[in-house]
Amino acid sequence: MTSSAVRRPRRDAQANRAGIVSAAAVEIARDPHASLDAIARSAGLSRRALYGHFDDRDALVTEVIVAGAARFNAIAARIDEPDPRRALALLAAALWHEASHVRAAAAIALDETHVAHTAAALAPLRAKIAEIVARGRADGSLRTDIPADALTDLIEGTGRAVVSHLHVDAGDGGELAVKAVLGIAGLSWRESIELLADDSEETGE
Repeated sequence: MTSSAVRRPRRDAQANRAGIVSAAAVEIARDPHASLDAIARSAGLSRRALYGHFDDRDALVTEVIVAGAARFNAIAARIDEPDPRRALALLAAALWHEASHVRAAAAIALDETHVAHTAAALAPLRAKIAEIVARGRADGSLRTDIPADALTDLIEGTGRAVVSHLHVDAGDGGELAVKAVLGIAGLSWRESIELLADDSEETGE
């Protein structure tokens, strides 16, 4: 047996697993209660083939959460803005844009059953928020009346609440998400509006 013949099934298995996770993300975003049968059909596989990769629906949902967290962490890694206020605004807007396409899946990731696992998967994103908070407290642009860890928790919690409970379209939601995060970070609503207006002028939007 050649080495390529040995590797081929493994590559196929990896492709099938990735296809299942992708199909699950799409189906769960469409219907939070999507069945394994529906997900398997969307992936072009049998239910039996799906069980070859995941023991149950919860294991598959967990994998979807990990994949989604990786995208959120990648977004956070790309934020490179020296002004802590603008960094938070850019982060909130970008995360809202990503989550707005998969709101049902995002809501599942943040429910009581999965939130602990989601928090662990989003450790790089949380580290980014903590770094922005530290810079903002140091230069006085973000609030200093509460401990840094608590402020990081509040910003993260506000972001979760916006994704889970704010029922508006993607266009309006992005701006509201930014205002909510900036508000908990210490900016007044007037300051948030001015910051958003300044950013719009700079980008020509």
